[in-house]
Order: sequence, then C-alpha cells, then structure tokens
Amino acid sequence: MVYKNNVDDISPTMLNGFFVDWPNPPIPQTHLKLLKNSSKVVIAFDENTDEVVGFITAISDSVLSAYIPFLEVLPEHKNKGIGKELVKRMLQQLDDIYMIDLCCDDDLISYYKNFGMIKSNGMLVRNYEMQSGITMK
Repeated sequence: MVYKNNVDDISPTMLNGFFVDWPNPPIPQTHLKLLKNSSKVVIAFDENTDEVVGFITAISDSVLSAYIPFLEVLPEHKNKGIGKELVKRMLQQLDDIYMIDLCCDDDLISYYKNFGMIKSNGMLVRNYEMQSGITMK
C-alpha cells in the first residue's frame, strides 16, 4: 500500500465503490473534485490494482482549526490497518493546528478515542437532496 498526500495522479476511474450505503452517493468525478478541493488529503493507493482503497480529508483555515469530514476504506480492505494509518497520517499533517474536529456516529467513538480524540457535542444540518454533490433542481 502506498500513501499519498495529493491526488495528482488520481483519476475518477480509480475511485469506485466508496460512499457505501449512501442513498445518493457522489459519482467518481464528484468524489475526485471533493478530494482536490480539500485542504489536506491522504490517499491509500493499491499499486497492484491501480485503485484508491481509502482516503481521509481535512478542511482547514491553516491557522487554528481543521475539520475532518471524510474517512473511508473500501469494504473489502477494512480491518487491515488502512483506516488507522490514514488517520495517523492526517493527524500528523495537522499537528500544528489548535483544534481538529470530527463528527462521527456513536459506534465509532471508541475508534477515534484510540487517537487521543475526546467526545464532544455537535450540531449539524444535512441537505440530503445535495448528497450526491449534484444539484437536482
């Protein structure tokens, strides 16, 4: 497995199978756009299959705050330490930032506690009609 901090050599054809269980998942072209537009990214790339098998993104002001919106590993590559390595590498990239926030489901709290994160409260808005990243109006 190769870990990259950029998407320079990534094409939409390398981004299949993500956003599992999303009713309106982004298409690979939209997925690539969100990776490119992120402040920081770490990609897990399988050179044998020429595909991305996991990714993590951060959005940051590069001064005090960062938010980690996405961590995903393809289902067939889970439980191999890829997600752990992605989080570790992202936190290293953000080690000069005061606050790093992440929202997750309750069943993932213990996973993120392993990285020294603490549980907090949060508020959010979800516009599910925009989940695919494509305006449906």
